[in-house]
Amino acid sequence: MIKVAVVGATGYGGAELVRLLSAHPQVELTTLTSQTYAGQRIGDVYPNLASLDYALEALDLGAVSRADAVFFGLPHGEAMKDVPAVLEGGARVIDLSGDFRLKDAGAYPRWYGFEHTAPHLLAEAVYGLPETHRAEIAKARLVANPGCYPAGAVLAVLPLLRKGLVEASEIIVDSKSGISGAGRTSLKLAYHYPEADEDVAAYKVASHQHTPEMEQEMSGAAGAAVRVLFTPHLVPATRGIFTTAYVALRAGVTRGQVEAAYEETYRDEPFVVVCRGDALPHTKATRGSNFAHVAVRLEERSGRAICLSALDNLGKGMASGAVQCLNIMFGLAEATAIGAPGAYP
Repeated sequence: MIKVAVVGATGYGGAELVRLLSAHPQVELTTLTSQTYAGQRIGDVYPNLASLDYALEALDLGAVSRADAVFFGLPHGEAMKDVPAVLEGGARVIDLSGDFRLKDAGAYPRWYGFEHTAPHLLAEAVYGLPETHRAEIAKARLVANPGCYPAGAVLAVLPLLRKGLVEASEIIVDSKSGISGAGRTSLKLAYHYPEADEDVAAYKVASHQHTPEMEQEMSGAAGAAVRVLFTPHLVPATRGIFTTAYVALRAGVTRGQVEAAYEETYRDEPFVVVCRGDALPHTKATRGSNFAHVAVRLEERSGRAICLSALDNLGKGMASGAVQCLNIMFGLAEATAIGAPGAYP
């Protein structure tokens, strides 16, 4: 059995991890930490987890480090303080925050508002998107789980970048997210139900911290610098992210080449569904699952591809995506504990 600790088990991402890992046949949950709810049971905080008999504890790095794998589900800027000690204790780490996603330590003050305190680990950290870094994840001590927006954006355009079908170096990414993407413990007025219901609004325009993450991963896939123009929007839904990306294609690229690129790239990917025919992605189809649905359309007048994706921001965009990485790191079948399709309606 793999002994697993979850640091920050009572945020939305942490709780979803507990739900999934509690049913994992190869996992023993040894430690769940919570700064706010230490001393209570997980079911006291989340009624859907009332059947689970797990106590919440204050963070003890010694206890946490005795696990084989540690998930960090803390706010940005917190995990980097403790991850070095946990790694030194011998545990492998999957971090759900942005603390280890960017390779350039100098980008953190601009995009996250803090100086990085463990820059020596940035080169070692592996970006936790199996569709792009599976082999590296298998050997990693430290995995940086993708941001929910970048997961959807990268999967939407990856086939075009890998096959060299893109002409321009700039990609426009337009994404809509459900309210749970804001997290549980730091909700502001704009995310309260009466404020968000029947409303759609952009936020962090030209300043969202996921922008450099998208550029880093798309540039790696393309083998050349890619600039991303990203605008996120909040929609009145609990879960889900829908992304539309606009990509300029090389002259002469045909519909057949584009469609073949998606089929070839995702043919053997267990958690990416390519929508065929007239079908298009829907966030509801991915709810509660680790699946991402993608589609592409050509706008022949402009020579652009319109790339679409949908996923659950707490699933493939966070917790179940992290469990997929755990399975890879410990040599298990990738679908273990996360293979079920989405819940519908």
